[in-house]
Amino acid sequence: MELKEGIKKFFGKSWFLLWKDDSFKGWIFSILFLFIFIKFIFFPALSLVTGTSLPLAIVESCSMYHKGNILSDYNEWWQNHNLKYSEFNITKEQFEWFKFKDGFNKGDILVIIGAKSEKLKVGDVIIFEAGKRNPIIHRIINIEFYDGEYIFSTIGDNNNGQLESEKYIKSSQLIGKAVFKPAPYLGWTKLIFFEYKKSAQERGFCSEN
Repeated sequence: MELKEGIKKFFGKSWFLLWKDDSFKGWIFSILFLFIFIKFIFFPALSLVTGTSLPLAIVESCSMYHKGNILSDYNEWWQNHNLKYSEFNITKEQFEWFKFKDGFNKGDILVIIGAKSEKLKVGDVIIFEAGKRNPIIHRIINIEFYDGEYIFSTIGDNNNGQLESEKYIKSSQLIGKAVFKPAPYLGWTKLIFFEYKKSAQERGFCSEN
């Protein structure tokens, strides 16, 4: 009986600290609770549901930016970028059916799901390890099947050409596929603390190349 009362009092005090205590101690307790919940409960559960170790990704560069972002003029954008896609026999009409055909912006948060290599297709936006500090999020422009393995080639919609690290992407490098953009720009709440570490060309908001 005493144990039951002790547990009841403990949860009662914890509930008060979390939701009703406006003191500094209550504020610290709430921050710690949110950190523990997000890191050890929310993200592991989300990873389990999405099938990837990185279920949410913040876009940290302008490589997939389209001028005007969600208000982008698709015809104008294609006129400026069609040459790099024509090399891979991707037409304007085909691109129009691609996911994220208007790209996305630095600071956007993307939902990532696990993806099987055999189910990926040209136009999909994937996130993959490329031997850099952070994974790359670019669009598939070519897929080959070589020596029993799918090999992917990608490009950034706002880049003038391909990076060497994205011309030969193995299935083992894949982290997942981007499927949804639930929070445009919200990632800036984190990025703003790391902008000073970047080169002058990489800092700030995006513009079209």
